This record gives sequence, C-alpha cells and structure tokens, in this order.
Amino acid sequence: MRIATAVATLLVLLFTVFACTTKPIGVETNPAVQAQRAPGRSFDDQIEDHAKDMLKEGRRIFRYDTFGSEDFWGGKVRLHEAIAGEKHGGRGAGVTARQALQLGLKVDIGALPKILVEAIRGRSVDLDNVETTLELLRANAVVGVTGFFDKDTKRLTSLGVQCALCHSTVDDSLVKGIGRRLDGWPNRDLNIGAIVASAPTLKPFADLLGTDETTVRKVLMSWGPGRYDAELNQDGKAFRDDGKTAATVLPPAFGLAGVNLHTYTGWGSVTYWNAYVANTQMYGKGTFFDPRMNDPKQFPVAAKTRFWNKRDQPDLITPKLAALHFYQLSIPAPEPPKDSYNAVAAGRGKTLFEGKAKCATCHVPPLFTEPGWSMHTAAEIGIDEFQASRSPDKKFYRTTPLKGLFVRAKGGFYHDGRFGDLEAVVSHYNRVLSLGLNPSETADLIEYLKSL
Repeated sequence: MRIATAVATLLVLLFTVFACTTKPIGVETNPAVQAQRAPGRSFDDQIEDHAKDMLKEGRRIFRYDTFGSEDFWGGKVRLHEAIAGEKHGGRGAGVTARQALQLGLKVDIGALPKILVEAIRGRSVDLDNVETTLELLRANAVVGVTGFFDKDTKRLTSLGVQCALCHSTVDDSLVKGIGRRLDGWPNRDLNIGAIVASAPTLKPFADLLGTDETTVRKVLMSWGPGRYDAELNQDGKAFRDDGKTAATVLPPAFGLAGVNLHTYTGWGSVTYWNAYVANTQMYGKGTFFDPRMNDPKQFPVAAKTRFWNKRDQPDLITPKLAALHFYQLSIPAPEPPKDSYNAVAAGRGKTLFEGKAKCATCHVPPLFTEPGWSMHTAAEIGIDEFQASRSPDKKFYRTTPLKGLFVRAKGGFYHDGRFGDLEAVVSHYNRVLSLGLNPSETADLIEYLKSL
C-alpha cells in the first residue's frame, strides 16, 4: 500500500509540474508558429476565409471585369456606335433587343428590375426598339458586356467585354435568351464574328493582319454561331487548307479542376489561357509573356506586334488571375437531365467504355482525361493536324474531359465541330481503332456518354 501511495503521489506531482509548465523542458518553440496558436484564429479558419474571398472575387471578375478592354472595343473599333445607332449618337440603325438576342447575346434576369421582368413576361416591352437594348446595358444585364454611358447625355460612349461573354449562357427561364446565369457553359448561340463585323471600323484588325477591312469582315462572318478563332491574330491563318474556317467551337469553362492543359491543343494551363485571352483576345490591359510565340515563321503576327511580350501599365489583368482561376476551378460540370438518356443502356455502355471500346484508356474516370500528359498526335486520333499545328508544340490535341457533354451538343463535337453528334464520334473511333463495336454496343456506349 505504501508503495502504491508513493507512486500515486509522484504521478500527481508530475502532472502538476507539466500542467504548470508552458512548454516541455529543452524543447524550443518556433517563433513563426507562436502567432498561429489559440486563442487567435487558426490557420484552418484563414484557409476557409481565403477560399470564400477567392470564390466571391473570382465570380465577380469572371462576370463583370472588362480588364480595360473598353479602350479597344469602344475607343478603337467603336463597336458601341453600331449598337446605339444614329438616333442615339452612334451610327446606322442600331441593334434592337431582338436582334441582340438573335446574335446570341444573353440577358441576366437577376440584374433586371422586377418591374422590367414583369413587363417582358407580359410582352409589354418593345424588343424591336434600340432603346430597349440600351436599357438592358444600363442595367448591366447583358451577359459578358458592359456599356459605359455619359453621365450628362446618357448616351453610350464605350463598350467592354468579360469572360462571361463566350463562357456563360442563361437558362431561358423568362424567355429565350433571358434567364438565370449558367457560368462556364459555352455560349454556342453567340455569333461573335457577326457582332464584331458590325463595328464602324475594323482598321485595327486590318492593320494587324496586313489586309483590308473587307477581307476582315469576310473572315469574321465565316465563323458562324458558337465559334471563335483565338489564334488568328497570332498566325494570320483565317482558313483551313480545305477552305473551311479556322475558327473552333467555344469550349466550356466548367469541370476544369484536376485538368492539366487547357484548350483543344493544349497551349497551357487554365490560368495561362486566361492571361492569353484577357490580353490578346479581349484586348484588356495587362502582362502576357510566351517566348514560344516570338517565331516569325509560325506566328508572324505575334512576332511583329510583340503580343508574346505584352506589358501594359497599369496592369489590370495579372492581379486578378488567381481569383479568376479559383472560380473557374470551382465550377462543376453540369449533370444531364435524368430523362435525357436510358440509364439501363448507359450501365451497359459504361462497361464498354472501360473495356472493349478502350475509351477509359485516355478518358480516365472520374476526370475523363489523362492524369498527367493528356496530349496526342493527330495520327493517334485519326484526324488532320491543322489546328494542332497552330499551337506552339505544333502537333498535339488534348484529351478533352467528357463531363457535361450534353451542353456541347450544339455546334458539334471536337475542336471544330466536325462530328455532328455522338454517333459520329463513336463511329469514327470504331473505324480508326478497329474496335469492332456492333450497332447495339454503339447505341449503349452513346447512352453512357450522354449520362456523363
């Protein structure tokens, strides 16, 4: 008993000593860690707050930041004048709200005053009036476009564009073209070539490309809805060898988390492409550097204009790339409607996808692209190398992630929409890879693709 009592007393003393000691004897505390200890906020709290701030700021940038592009679209090509029309201080007849919707421009119902929403629902708003277009711009309701108005005259004086112009649409919940935003969805209705071609002057483009304005308008009008050529002002190639447009279909900006290279031909990461587009396509003010484009043979326009080493002051783009990237990686791929595919057939198709059809060899679930190097030569996938040859690497196509395929059905599949539907895609690989899929298996595989 005496031994037990002595041991208990010793344990109590030891416990008391350790409880009263601020740190173990002989163990130093890192001064950098001291600031993170309770009762102050934990670093986990800081991470969560940072993530919330990045998401909020990234969404704002994606939807509303023009990066100073209004100096180009308003100041140089004067696109706003074509929209306003002569009666409102511009040129020509102007663009009515109905014409804007027909060109694929979208309207965010969340930005509209309730009284205007009810008026549109009741069809008491004149969509064939240019003033209606201007009112939508004043409300900042046109997705991806910001109008700048003179405070005194109330006239439209300039126009800037945002990422959302090409990479957002709406759900048509009010009327066609007017509804809730769908960020990350490619706007396959948008005829951006026709919109730009309506500008009073295309001289900046003509001078850049070393041609005349008539030729520039011809090229722009050749794109059609849902297409854009993001390399024309680098290599000057407006058409393929077969005479078809060199423009590609607008890609989605959703489902990019975990994906390595961005774009159809893998120019770079998501944030690389954001910098590229904001600087060289939207004509915002910022910094962009890619010495691969300083090649007079492959990129004669870029080498001449120094688009490969663009450095504006002030830089309105670079400080926003991190939050923009964060927001884009947060956008999930949308799930297809449950009634849009046969679930039983899709189950059989999944087995084929991962087995006989060999799809999962490259489209590895759940990313549905390769983890790591996701690039393939034109010969590997059985197509021509035209678009791949326009990239700095000159020969690769990226394995496109497959989630949300239903969103990309309009305009066709692949970078140039060459395959009109999923059956054409499967038939292509069935032939090129000698898969031996019978009609029933092809149908099941298509149902699985529709379910992604």
